[in-house]
Amino acid sequence: MHISRIDLNLFVVLDIIYAEGNITRAAKALSLTQPAVSHALARLRELLGDPLFIRQGSKMLPTPMTRSLIGPVRQALQTLEVSVKHGNQFDPTTSRRSFNLGLPGVLEARLLPPLMQLLQTQAPMVEINSVRVERRQLESELAAGTLDIAVDVLLQRPGEIRSTSLSRDTLVVVARQDHPALKHGLDLETYLAQNHVLVSSRRTGPGVEDVELARIGRQRHIGLRCQHYYAACQVASVSDLLTTMPEHYAHIANVNLPNQIWPLPLPTPPLDVYLYWHENAELDPANRWLRGLLGRLFPQA
Repeated sequence: MHISRIDLNLFVVLDIIYAEGNITRAAKALSLTQPAVSHALARLRELLGDPLFIRQGSKMLPTPMTRSLIGPVRQALQTLEVSVKHGNQFDPTTSRRSFNLGLPGVLEARLLPPLMQLLQTQAPMVEINSVRVERRQLESELAAGTLDIAVDVLLQRPGEIRSTSLSRDTLVVVARQDHPALKHGLDLETYLAQNHVLVSSRRTGPGVEDVELARIGRQRHIGLRCQHYYAACQVASVSDLLTTMPEHYAHIANVNLPNQIWPLPLPTPPLDVYLYWHENAELDPANRWLRGLLGRLFPQA
């Protein structure tokens, strides 16, 4: 079959269905109606002589042919997009490019101030959109191009997602300055004797520190579960509850609070922070520029 017989937009539909695994979500990502996406898929099935996806419940599972096609298709689409949109050069001083940057809330305060300070002089017309992304959606958003880059802790990732280590953090304990139980310091027994704030976006489940406590057969009492570390630090400043959190953000969040920061009296694995992007963006000069910028900035953040 000659390529001239195939509408290249059909491969865009193939790519998004593969990324989303669902016709409805693919239609939303493409800003098309569900029937339009189904019709495009039907045309491509007829042209290629393969079902391409098998429906299983609400999911669309790729056939072996689709799995073999998706890599070359994505590379071709990315090459074409980069050539059309950005050419082979990227000049940050004149670019009006808008980047969608996936950041957990705890990293926004750490990264955005130095980033925007630098962009103000080096790339004054570049726009940054910091967005929250569900970790289970990270792959599909990077693949679909709705997300350019993400910064997060170490995650399991498929081969299409590239990553590089940015920095390493540790856990510390935040308590009010005149906490009566900490007059002589903070050891493990003192730590376990207190009530604690657990910060998590999930409604249930342990924190990293709880997993490590369970390894040694110990458990702490959670008096409050909340969504944001800053709120947890505010609570710690007016109560006897302790907050365990990443060290870098602890120094930012408590700068104007009457709190003190203690080392966590429990060995825990380091909190590694990584930069993530899709292999389709590997050669995009704009994406490469932002990755390099973040890599230089993060140790200072």
